[in-house]
Amino acid sequence: MADEMIKIDDGLGSVRIGDEVVSMMAGIAALEIPGIAGMSGGIAGGIAELLGRKNLSKGVKVEVGEKEARVDLYIIIKYGERIPDVAIAVQENVKKQIETMTGLSVIEVNVHVQGVDFGEEENKEETRKIR
Repeated sequence: MADEMIKIDDGLGSVRIGDEVVSMMAGIAALEIPGIAGMSGGIAGGIAELLGRKNLSKGVKVEVGEKEARVDLYIIIKYGERIPDVAIAVQENVKKQIETMTGLSVIEVNVHVQGVDFGEEENKEETRKIR
């Protein structure tokens, strides 16, 4: 996918935007939303892999046409957050950011919740079990 580019011809020349750039935009926009623990690199052995903030385009799949884009995001939600509210906020922010920065029309933003991050709660529970 890194070789694919969006080409925009405005009469003065062309502007090319790589799919990887659109993926990074979507990843950054998703991580801006409170309640998102991170992006998921997929599920291995039944456990979702939580990616760090250095892998912003991982956990994102984009399909880009000449004027439209479709985005699939694979995310990990923080424990205690209301999943539908977080997912809707992610959809809205990703759509807004990509449309604003690229001029593409985003026709779909699909959010796939791959896991829940228990963060400090999980660490506290592990400490209690050890004692």
